[in-house]
Amino acid sequence: MTFKAEYIWIDGTEPTAKLRSKTKIMDGTPSGAVADLPIWGFDGSSTNQAEGHASDRVLKPVFTCPDPIRGGDDVLVLCEVFNIDMTPHESNTRAVLRPVAEQFADQAPIFGIEQEYTFFDGHRPLGFPEGGFPAAQGGYYCGVGADEIFGREIVEKHLDNCLAAGLGISGINAEVMPGQWEFQVGPLSPLDVSDQLWVARWLLYRTAEDFDVSATLDPKPVKGDWNGAGAHTNFSTKAMREGYDAIITACESLGEGSKPMDHVKNYGAGIDDRLTGLHETAPWNEYSYGVSNRGASVRIPWQVEQDRKGYIEDRRPNANVDPYVVTRLIVDTCCTALEKADQV
Repeated sequence: MTFKAEYIWIDGTEPTAKLRSKTKIMDGTPSGAVADLPIWGFDGSSTNQAEGHASDRVLKPVFTCPDPIRGGDDVLVLCEVFNIDMTPHESNTRAVLRPVAEQFADQAPIFGIEQEYTFFDGHRPLGFPEGGFPAAQGGYYCGVGADEIFGREIVEKHLDNCLAAGLGISGINAEVMPGQWEFQVGPLSPLDVSDQLWVARWLLYRTAEDFDVSATLDPKPVKGDWNGAGAHTNFSTKAMREGYDAIITACESLGEGSKPMDHVKNYGAGIDDRLTGLHETAPWNEYSYGVSNRGASVRIPWQVEQDRKGYIEDRRPNANVDPYVVTRLIVDTCCTALEKADQV
Protein backbone atom coordinates (compact mmCIF):
# COMPACT_ATOMS: atom_id res chain seq x y z
CA MET A 1 0.00 0.00 0.00
CA THR A 2 1.24 3.51 -0.81
CA PHE A 3 0.28 7.09 -0.01
CA LYS A 4 1.27 10.50 -1.35
CA ALA A 5 3.14 12.98 0.83
CA GLU A 6 3.22 16.56 -0.43
CA TYR A 7 6.46 18.06 0.93
CA ILE A 8 6.04 21.85 1.33
CA TRP A 9 8.80 24.35 2.03
CA ILE A 10 9.56 28.07 2.02
CA ASP A 11 12.08 29.13 -0.60
CA GLY A 12 14.79 31.82 -0.66
CA THR A 13 13.10 34.33 -2.94
CA GLU A 14 13.63 37.94 -1.84
CA PRO A 15 12.19 40.21 -0.65
CA THR A 16 9.21 37.88 -0.16
CA ALA A 17 9.66 34.11 0.06
CA LYS A 18 7.48 31.77 -1.98
CA LEU A 19 6.02 28.37 -1.16
CA ARG A 20 7.26 25.31 -3.06
CA SER A 21 6.11 21.69 -2.91
CA LYS A 22 6.62 18.30 -4.52
CA THR A 23 5.18 14.84 -4.07
CA LYS A 24 6.85 11.80 -2.52
CA ILE A 25 5.28 8.33 -2.89
CA MET A 26 5.58 6.46 0.39
CA ASP A 27 5.06 2.81 1.28
CA GLY A 28 2.67 1.81 4.04
CA THR A 29 0.14 3.91 5.96
CA PRO A 30 0.96 7.32 7.45
CA SER A 31 1.24 7.28 11.23
CA GLY A 32 0.54 10.98 11.66
CA ALA A 33 3.89 11.46 13.39
CA VAL A 34 6.48 13.82 11.92
CA ALA A 35 9.26 11.58 13.25
CA ASP A 36 8.12 8.80 10.90
CA LEU A 37 8.55 10.95 7.78
CA PRO A 38 11.97 10.83 6.11
CA ILE A 39 14.13 13.79 5.17
CA TRP A 40 14.24 14.52 1.45
CA GLY A 41 16.25 16.67 -0.95
CA PHE A 42 15.69 19.25 -3.65
CA ASP A 43 17.50 21.50 -6.12
CA GLY A 44 18.23 24.67 -4.20
CA SER A 45 19.60 26.39 -7.30
CA SER A 46 16.04 26.55 -8.63
CA THR A 47 14.59 28.06 -5.43
CA ASN A 48 17.16 30.79 -4.69
CA GLN A 49 18.67 28.63 -1.95
CA ALA A 50 21.90 27.34 -3.56
CA GLU A 51 24.39 27.78 -6.37
CA GLY A 52 24.30 25.33 -9.27
CA HIS A 53 27.72 23.84 -8.48
CA ALA A 54 26.52 22.78 -4.98
CA SER A 55 22.78 22.71 -5.34
CA ASP A 56 21.54 19.99 -2.97
CA ARG A 57 19.44 21.12 -0.01
CA VAL A 58 17.59 19.06 2.61
CA LEU A 59 13.91 19.02 3.58
CA LYS A 60 13.26 18.06 7.21
CA PRO A 61 9.59 17.47 8.13
CA VAL A 62 8.34 19.55 11.07
CA PHE A 63 4.53 19.46 10.68
CA THR A 64 2.11 17.10 8.99
CA CYS A 65 -1.64 16.94 8.47
CA PRO A 66 -4.15 15.17 6.22
CA ASP A 67 -4.19 16.31 2.59
CA PRO A 68 -7.78 17.53 2.11
CA ILE A 69 -7.39 17.92 -1.66
CA ARG A 70 -6.16 14.43 -2.51
CA GLY A 71 -7.96 12.82 0.42
CA GLY A 72 -7.57 9.20 1.52
CA ASP A 73 -4.34 8.52 3.40
CA ASP A 74 -2.41 11.28 1.64
CA VAL A 75 -0.71 13.94 3.75
CA LEU A 76 0.78 17.43 3.63
CA VAL A 77 4.27 17.76 5.11
CA LEU A 78 5.70 21.16 6.04
CA CYS A 79 9.49 21.15 6.14
CA GLU A 80 12.42 23.22 7.32
CA VAL A 81 15.28 23.70 4.86
CA PHE A 82 18.76 22.54 5.90
CA ASN A 83 22.17 22.47 4.28
CA ILE A 84 23.68 19.04 3.59
CA ASP A 85 25.67 19.27 6.85
CA MET A 86 22.28 19.56 8.62
CA THR A 87 22.78 23.14 9.69
CA PRO A 88 19.72 25.37 9.09
CA HIS A 89 19.78 27.13 5.75
CA GLU A 90 20.00 30.92 5.97
CA SER A 91 16.44 31.17 4.62
CA ASN A 92 15.16 28.95 7.45
CA THR A 93 13.47 31.51 9.72
CA ARG A 94 11.69 28.79 11.69
CA ALA A 95 15.06 27.68 13.07
CA VAL A 96 15.59 31.21 14.43
CA LEU A 97 12.16 31.25 16.10
CA ARG A 98 12.58 27.87 17.83
CA PRO A 99 15.04 28.92 20.60
CA VAL A 100 13.11 32.13 21.32
CA ALA A 101 9.84 30.21 21.65
CA GLU A 102 11.53 27.73 23.97
CA GLN A 103 13.16 30.48 26.06
CA PHE A 104 9.85 32.15 26.86
CA ALA A 105 7.60 29.08 26.87
CA ASP A 106 6.96 29.56 30.60
CA GLN A 107 5.06 32.78 29.76
CA ALA A 108 2.71 30.78 27.49
CA PRO A 109 2.67 33.22 24.54
CA ILE A 110 -0.11 32.64 22.02
CA PHE A 111 -1.02 34.27 18.72
CA GLY A 112 -3.98 34.72 16.45
CA ILE A 113 -3.02 35.97 12.97
CA GLU A 114 -5.56 37.59 10.61
CA GLN A 115 -4.39 36.74 7.09
CA GLU A 116 -5.76 39.12 4.46
CA TYR A 117 -5.33 38.32 0.76
CA THR A 118 -6.68 39.36 -2.63
CA PHE A 119 -7.96 37.22 -5.49
CA PHE A 120 -6.83 38.14 -8.99
CA ASP A 121 -8.37 37.13 -12.30
CA GLY A 122 -5.45 37.65 -14.63
CA HIS A 123 -4.09 41.16 -14.03
CA ARG A 124 -7.06 42.61 -12.16
CA PRO A 125 -8.58 41.93 -8.75
CA LEU A 126 -11.58 39.64 -8.84
CA GLY A 127 -14.67 41.83 -9.10
CA PHE A 128 -12.92 44.75 -10.80
CA PRO A 129 -14.44 45.47 -14.25
CA GLU A 130 -12.26 45.34 -17.35
CA GLY A 131 -10.52 48.67 -17.88
CA GLY A 132 -12.10 50.39 -14.89
CA PHE A 133 -12.91 50.40 -11.21
CA PRO A 134 -15.85 49.21 -9.12
CA ALA A 135 -17.83 51.39 -6.74
CA ALA A 136 -15.78 52.87 -3.90
CA GLN A 137 -15.00 50.62 -0.99
CA GLY A 138 -17.35 50.56 1.96
CA GLY A 139 -20.07 48.04 1.20
CA TYR A 140 -17.80 45.10 0.50
CA TYR A 141 -16.57 44.47 4.05
CA CYS A 142 -18.47 41.46 5.44
CA GLY A 143 -20.92 42.03 2.60
CA VAL A 144 -23.39 39.72 0.91
CA GLY A 145 -24.73 39.59 -2.64
CA ALA A 146 -23.26 39.06 -6.08
CA ASP A 147 -22.84 42.81 -6.61
CA GLU A 148 -20.45 43.10 -3.65
CA ILE A 149 -18.93 39.67 -3.05
CA PHE A 150 -16.50 37.96 -5.41
CA GLY A 151 -14.86 34.57 -4.92
CA ARG A 152 -16.96 33.21 -2.08
CA GLU A 153 -17.01 29.71 -3.57
CA ILE A 154 -13.20 29.64 -3.41
CA VAL A 155 -13.17 31.00 0.14
CA GLU A 156 -15.66 28.39 1.35
CA LYS A 157 -13.70 25.59 -0.33
CA HIS A 158 -10.47 26.84 1.23
CA LEU A 159 -12.13 26.96 4.66
CA ASP A 160 -13.38 23.40 4.25
CA ASN A 161 -9.92 22.26 3.15
CA CYS A 162 -8.26 23.88 6.16
CA LEU A 163 -10.77 22.32 8.57
CA ALA A 164 -10.38 18.91 6.93
CA ALA A 165 -6.62 19.26 7.37
CA GLY A 166 -7.14 19.91 11.09
CA LEU A 167 -5.73 23.43 11.00
CA GLY A 168 -6.64 25.93 13.71
CA ILE A 169 -8.74 28.19 11.50
CA SER A 170 -10.97 30.37 13.65
CA GLY A 171 -12.91 32.39 11.07
CA ILE A 172 -13.23 34.03 7.64
CA ASN A 173 -14.70 37.29 6.33
CA ALA A 174 -14.88 39.45 3.23
CA GLU A 175 -12.61 42.47 3.45
CA VAL A 176 -12.86 46.15 2.50
CA MET A 177 -11.83 45.91 -1.16
CA PRO A 178 -13.64 43.78 -3.79
CA GLY A 179 -11.99 40.37 -4.17
CA GLN A 180 -10.22 40.79 -0.82
CA TRP A 181 -10.76 38.30 1.98
CA GLU A 182 -9.36 37.23 5.32
CA PHE A 183 -8.97 34.05 7.34
CA GLN A 184 -7.77 33.78 10.90
CA VAL A 185 -5.43 31.18 12.41
CA GLY A 186 -5.13 30.67 16.14
CA PRO A 187 -4.96 31.17 19.04
CA LEU A 188 -1.89 28.95 19.01
CA SER A 189 1.70 28.92 20.23
CA PRO A 190 4.34 30.77 18.14
CA LEU A 191 5.56 27.70 16.24
CA ASP A 192 2.11 26.19 15.80
CA VAL A 193 0.45 29.36 14.51
CA SER A 194 3.33 29.94 12.07
CA ASP A 195 3.40 26.36 10.78
CA GLN A 196 -0.34 26.28 10.30
CA LEU A 197 -0.48 29.69 8.65
CA TRP A 198 2.10 28.60 6.06
CA VAL A 199 0.11 25.42 5.34
CA ALA A 200 -3.13 27.43 5.14
CA ARG A 201 -1.43 29.75 2.64
CA TRP A 202 -0.37 26.76 0.54
CA LEU A 203 -3.94 25.46 0.63
CA LEU A 204 -5.22 28.89 -0.40
CA TYR A 205 -3.02 28.98 -3.49
CA ARG A 206 -3.76 25.35 -4.33
CA THR A 207 -7.52 25.73 -3.86
CA ALA A 208 -7.70 28.91 -5.98
CA GLU A 209 -5.68 27.12 -8.68
CA ASP A 210 -8.64 24.83 -9.35
CA PHE A 211 -10.79 27.91 -10.08
CA ASP A 212 -8.22 29.48 -12.45
CA VAL A 213 -7.82 32.32 -9.95
CA SER A 214 -4.65 33.44 -8.19
CA ALA A 215 -4.36 34.70 -4.61
CA THR A 216 -1.81 37.32 -3.65
CA LEU A 217 -0.47 38.60 -0.33
CA ASP A 218 0.62 41.88 -1.93
CA PRO A 219 0.23 44.52 0.82
CA LYS A 220 -1.06 47.15 -1.63
CA PRO A 221 -2.59 45.26 -4.56
CA VAL A 222 -4.33 48.35 -5.93
CA LYS A 223 -2.77 51.79 -5.66
CA GLY A 224 -4.90 54.74 -4.67
CA ASP A 225 -7.90 54.99 -2.35
CA TRP A 226 -8.12 51.29 -1.58
CA ASN A 227 -7.26 49.38 1.58
CA GLY A 228 -4.06 47.38 1.64
CA ALA A 229 -3.75 43.82 2.91
CA GLY A 230 -2.31 43.06 6.32
CA ALA A 231 -1.72 40.24 8.74
CA HIS A 232 -2.90 41.79 11.98
CA THR A 233 -1.19 39.85 14.74
CA ASN A 234 -3.00 39.29 18.03
CA PHE A 235 -0.78 38.38 20.97
CA SER A 236 -0.99 37.57 24.64
CA THR A 237 0.94 35.90 27.44
CA LYS A 238 -0.35 34.30 30.62
CA ALA A 239 0.31 37.56 32.50
CA MET A 240 -1.57 39.59 29.86
CA ARG A 241 -4.51 37.21 30.03
CA GLU A 242 -4.63 37.76 33.79
CA GLY A 243 -3.97 41.49 34.22
CA TYR A 244 -4.01 44.89 32.50
CA ASP A 245 -0.62 46.09 33.73
CA ALA A 246 1.01 43.41 31.56
CA ILE A 247 -1.02 44.68 28.56
CA ILE A 248 0.44 48.17 28.99
CA THR A 249 3.95 46.78 29.55
CA ALA A 250 3.73 44.89 26.25
CA CYS A 251 2.45 47.94 24.35
CA GLU A 252 5.16 50.18 25.82
CA SER A 253 7.90 47.65 25.06
CA LEU A 254 7.00 47.64 21.35
CA GLY A 255 7.59 51.39 21.24
CA GLU A 256 10.90 51.55 23.11
CA GLY A 257 14.10 52.79 21.45
CA SER A 258 14.76 51.23 18.08
CA LYS A 259 12.10 48.53 18.50
CA PRO A 260 9.47 50.15 16.24
CA MET A 261 11.84 50.29 13.27
CA ASP A 262 13.39 46.90 14.10
CA HIS A 263 9.94 45.38 13.84
CA VAL A 264 8.54 47.34 10.89
CA LYS A 265 11.49 46.60 8.62
CA ASN A 266 10.80 42.89 9.17
CA TYR A 267 7.01 43.06 8.89
CA GLY A 268 6.88 42.42 5.14
CA ALA A 269 8.18 43.99 1.93
CA GLY A 270 6.38 47.13 0.75
CA ILE A 271 5.22 48.11 4.21
CA ASP A 272 5.60 51.84 3.54
CA ASP A 273 3.10 51.51 0.67
CA ARG A 274 0.49 50.19 3.10
CA LEU A 275 1.25 51.95 6.39
CA THR A 276 0.51 55.50 5.24
CA GLY A 277 -1.65 56.72 8.10
CA LEU A 278 -4.73 56.24 5.91
CA HIS A 279 -7.06 53.26 5.37
CA GLU A 280 -7.00 52.12 9.01
CA THR A 281 -3.22 52.23 9.40
CA ALA A 282 -0.67 54.20 11.39
CA PRO A 283 2.31 55.73 9.54
CA TRP A 284 5.08 53.18 9.16
CA ASN A 285 7.64 55.46 10.88
CA GLU A 286 5.52 56.40 13.90
CA TYR A 287 4.61 54.14 16.81
CA SER A 288 1.39 54.48 18.79
CA TYR A 289 -1.05 52.37 20.73
CA GLY A 290 -4.59 52.98 21.89
CA VAL A 291 -7.87 51.44 22.95
CA SER A 292 -10.20 50.54 20.06
CA ASN A 293 -8.01 52.58 17.68
CA ARG A 294 -7.53 51.02 14.26
CA GLY A 295 -5.39 53.99 13.28
CA ALA A 296 -2.80 53.06 15.90
CA SER A 297 0.19 50.77 15.43
CA VAL A 298 -1.09 48.54 18.22
CA ARG A 299 -4.74 48.31 19.23
CA ILE A 300 -6.02 47.35 22.66
CA PRO A 301 -9.53 45.98 22.05
CA TRP A 302 -12.24 47.81 24.01
CA GLN A 303 -13.26 44.67 25.87
CA VAL A 304 -9.68 44.18 27.03
CA GLU A 305 -9.72 47.58 28.71
CA GLN A 306 -13.11 46.81 30.17
CA ASP A 307 -12.09 43.35 31.44
CA ARG A 308 -8.64 44.62 32.51
CA LYS A 309 -7.01 41.61 30.85
CA GLY A 310 -6.70 39.93 27.46
CA TYR A 311 -4.54 40.58 24.38
CA ILE A 312 -3.20 43.23 22.00
CA GLU A 313 -3.32 43.54 18.21
CA ASP A 314 -0.23 44.62 16.30
CA ARG A 315 -1.78 46.10 13.16
CA ARG A 316 1.50 46.77 11.34
CA PRO A 317 2.44 43.39 9.79
CA ASN A 318 1.82 43.10 6.06
CA ALA A 319 -0.15 40.28 4.49
CA ASN A 320 3.19 39.02 3.09
CA VAL A 321 4.92 38.89 6.49
CA ASP A 322 6.81 35.75 7.48
CA PRO A 323 4.92 34.47 10.55
CA TYR A 324 8.11 32.90 11.95
CA VAL A 325 9.67 36.38 11.97
CA VAL A 326 6.74 38.37 13.36
CA THR A 327 6.07 35.92 16.18
CA ARG A 328 9.77 35.82 17.09
CA LEU A 329 10.07 39.60 17.23
CA ILE A 330 6.93 40.07 19.33
CA VAL A 331 7.77 37.27 21.75
CA ASP A 332 11.34 38.48 22.17
CA THR A 333 10.36 42.12 22.73
CA CYS A 334 7.26 41.70 24.87
CA CYS A 335 8.29 38.66 26.89
CA THR A 336 11.67 40.20 27.74
CA ALA A 337 9.91 43.31 29.02
CA LEU A 338 7.33 41.28 30.96
CA GLU A 339 10.08 39.18 32.50
CA LYS A 340 11.91 42.31 33.66
CA ALA A 341 8.69 43.82 35.03
CA ASP A 342 8.02 40.66 36.99
CA GLN A 343 11.45 40.91 38.61
CA VAL A 344 10.91 44.48 39.85
